Order: sequence, then structure tokens, then C-alpha cells
Amino acid sequence: MISIRNIIKRYRQKTVLKDLTLNIEKGKITAIIGPNGSGKSTLLSIISRLKDCDSGEVFLDKRSLKAYNSKELAKHLAILRQSNYINLKITVAELVAFGRFPHSQGRLSVDDHDKIEQALHYMELKTIKDRFLNELSGGQIQRAFIAMTLAQDTDYILLDEPLNNLDMKHSVQIMQILRRLVKDFNKTIILVIHDINFASCYADNIIALKEGKIIANGTVDEVVKEDILSEIYDMPIKIETYQGRKICNYFDPQEQVHLSNSTLPINK
Repeated sequence: MISIRNIIKRYRQKTVLKDLTLNIEKGKITAIIGPNGSGKSTLLSIISRLKDCDSGEVFLDKRSLKAYNSKELAKHLAILRQSNYINLKITVAELVAFGRFPHSQGRLSVDDHDKIEQALHYMELKTIKDRFLNELSGGQIQRAFIAMTLAQDTDYILLDEPLNNLDMKHSVQIMQILRRLVKDFNKTIILVIHDINFASCYADNIIALKEGKIIANGTVDEVVKEDILSEIYDMPIKIETYQGRKICNYFDPQEQVHLSNSTLPINK
């Protein structure tokens, strides 16, 4: 379990995280949602120790994050950040192999190669594993970086907007893969995600932030409610249930017609 206690983070005069305290359950998918600027990525960076907080503390399995050295922490926790494209002429397989560095220090063993092959298989990259990154689409590059994170083989996987640059098909595939990782290997996955329907359909728990504060934290049923989401996003959000899953509808066709007729030029 990850325990966050009284976390405060400031950038100059602005407080972006305001005394956050919460627990993140082990063996579950936890989605962090909220509007732009709510502190989602900052929270993820503090949990992974990429950024320091101004006060408070984070505990990983009841041990302070500060007590781990970098090599040890990398065997327990992996993070994939945004904007991971690199202009290096390396292949997909070589990139994925970087995920084994905390374990092998660059000297790959048979077990390391097995983990790399498993990650390539999970992300459906085996047919392009020998292609260079600069030959791939944005979606393929994203999947390669996720495979690198999987190859690290940690109990905790942190993903900052992992569906960026992916079409609907590959977004669904990745979320299904994350669910399988939780089910088959008891991974704990924490991800920042913008699409609240992906969060409601695939996550177990949701943390909802707004202006650096926790507005709601709990199971999907506890958080995905019309009043809570409407408050978070400052717009009406209707919720319908389809095949047991909560689907958020934030598109009002009547309002769209009104705007079209009153503010947009129409060619006749």
C-alpha cells in the first residue's frame, strides 16, 4: 500500500497540492482524474520521488519513501512520464531492455531476456521489436515505452496519461492489459487519465482532484456520481449505466445547437 500523509507542494507562491492525505490500495488500479492544473501529475511525481514535496511524507509498504535508495526503489516502483519520445536511433527491443537496468546494471541475464520478451508480447510489439523508434507512429512509441515499464517488473506501476497518442482501439487494449496485470500478477497500477469513462470502466478506485485538493476518493461507485463530477469539471455531467458500467455523458446536444445557431458562421 502507498500511504500519503499531509503532502503540500508549492511552485513559487502557488500551492499546487494542499495537505493531501490518502491511501492507495495494493493490487488495484487507481485512476487520478481532474481538470488541467489540478495537481494530478505533480502528485504522481511525488509518489515516485521524481519531485520533492514541501511538507508531508509518502510511505511505500509502510516504509518511508526517503528510506529507499534509488536502485532499490526502482525494483519496487516504475513510472512512465509524459513526453517520452527520444531522438535516439535505438530499436524497440533495445528500449524495452532499459527497463531491466535496475536488475542487471546493463548485463542482461536469461531472466532479463525473458522479462523483455514478455513485455514485448503483452504490448503486441514482437513484430516490430527490431524497428527503430523514429520509424514508428506516436501510438507505437507510447506502447514501446509502456513495455519498457512492464519489463522493469515492479509491484507498483505509475503511468502519467498512458493513453496519449493512442487511438480508441489501442487505448482499450492497453487498459485491458493493465487489468490483466492486476489480475494475473497482483500489480498495483496508478495512472493519471483524462478520459473519465476509461477511469470508470477499468479502474477499481478513483482519486478526484481539483485545485490541489481531494474532492473525492474511493471506489468507482463512490466517486462516479453526477454531483461530484459536475463539481470537479464545472459542467453538467450525466451518468448512465451500460452493461453494469457507469458511462459519463458530458455532451449536451441542445446546448451545442444553441451555440451553433448563435455564435458560429453557417455557410449556405
